[in-house]
Amino acid sequence: MLDLVCNLITLAFFAIIVWIVLSYVVSFGRLPWGHPIRRVYDLLARGIDPVLRPIRRVIPPLRLGGMALDLSPIILIVGLRIIQSIIGC
Repeated sequence: MLDLVCNLITLAFFAIIVWIVLSYVVSFGRLPWGHPIRRVYDLLARGIDPVLRPIRRVIPPLRLGGMALDLSPIILIVGLRIIQSIIGC
């Protein structure tokens, strides 16, 4: 059972990393709505955004001039790594 939890946390970690990279591709690549990369991004966003919302309420994105830096994915990754170290993955 512990192996399953460890594998799920690892899968979540990689999903967040892929989601972050794809968010840049979607933003700067100006992909159309039907593009396969956009579909993968939207699929990952549907699973990751509900987890990030509570973190964003506590720590909103940092405003840097005309842009915003969202720290919630980094905080989530650190939290997942802390959970992994506590349960001994």
